[in-house]
Amino acid sequence: MAIVEVKVPQLSESVSEATLLQWKKKVGEAVKVDEILIEVETDKVVLEVPAPSAGVIVEIAQADGATVVADQLIAKIDTEAVAGAAAPAPAPVQEAQANAGATATPAAAASGNASKSDVAMPAAAKLLADNNLKVGDVGGTGKDGRVTKGDVLAAVAGGAKPSAAPVAIPTGVPTSALPQVAAPKVDLGQRPEQRVPMTRLRARIAERLLQSQATNAILTTFNEVNMAPVMELRKKFQDDFVKEHGVKLGFMSFFVKAAVHALKKFPAVNASIDGNDIIYHGYFDIGIAVSSPRGLVVPILRNADQMSFADIEKKIGEFGQKAKEGKLSIEEMTGGTFSISNGGTFGSMMSTPIINPPQSAILGVHATKDRAVVENGQVVVRPMNYLAMSYDHRIIDGREAVLSLVAMKDALEDPSRLLFDL
Repeated sequence: MAIVEVKVPQLSESVSEATLLQWKKKVGEAVKVDEILIEVETDKVVLEVPAPSAGVIVEIAQADGATVVADQLIAKIDTEAVAGAAAPAPAPVQEAQANAGATATPAAAASGNASKSDVAMPAAAKLLADNNLKVGDVGGTGKDGRVTKGDVLAAVAGGAKPSAAPVAIPTGVPTSALPQVAAPKVDLGQRPEQRVPMTRLRARIAERLLQSQATNAILTTFNEVNMAPVMELRKKFQDDFVKEHGVKLGFMSFFVKAAVHALKKFPAVNASIDGNDIIYHGYFDIGIAVSSPRGLVVPILRNADQMSFADIEKKIGEFGQKAKEGKLSIEEMTGGTFSISNGGTFGSMMSTPIINPPQSAILGVHATKDRAVVENGQVVVRPMNYLAMSYDHRIIDGREAVLSLVAMKDALEDPSRLLFDL
């Protein structure tokens, strides 16, 4: 027997622990080298744990939802075993289950005194816990009387009632690891509820937002922008831009360029506070707020002042795809001197964005809509966008805040200013 250990990957210096999501393999199943065994969620990113070698999983030391640290043993692989062959009983995972609040795995249950008829399949076990039921409350139709997912769904639909006190959802299990099933058809007075623990990422988002509100003197200044010049420029060069760079020319690259243009004029907006010191950054790292299945993330455009329109569009597209797949790295979301949040993609007309600590300002972009405006004493229709910039009044005065937003407005309404740095 040649045993290879599977351990938690290294975490960043600012992350002390992580949560195991859901195992993709079970004890006794064969795995290929580099095949993903499980995902590990930190308060910043989700890391994949690949199999270090091919073989058969002979032990899972930490259950779904367990809290783990870097380099901790979570599983073992026998590189000489054959899938389906008799394997030694897995080591107990009571400690991991106690940490995660999880129920015993089927493999662990089978190694006890319980008969096979008292065992539920993995998906069924989770459904039982979600509906406050025990194995004995549901008749099993699986092999040797095992309870299947279909058995639980049928029992819930039939109004099965728990025979014991409700079972709490494990506090360490993230939302993404919970089974996605229809709401149980149990009579709760037409007012059903479900208590689900926050994921580490969601909890971290909540913590940082509260930190921002509590530690910054936040004010927001607003302005309106006529987007017609940018829209005309995009329309004129879109086809050539796509042919040359292989990516569409969007609005975000204009907003990034306009923001950098303003930050150069007003360095305090690109600064941050460290204790009693103000740090003026001589570089422009722009955070782009991106929505992901697990929550809001803010990857960073490094040295945005040195990036072309094509570079910005390509990088934003890459960030969006990585966020969707949960593959953004910690390095890609660390740092930043200023952020941009585009609520307009969801139809927002106006908002007051919250500063992303330790930054001192954030630009909120909204939906561009045709609106009636007055030009030279005449009412005309123009594609207007409302910009909102929240700023930390401790280091940014109202004058600097307003003028920096006006500089962004001017650059967007006359993009040629970007060429001549006016």
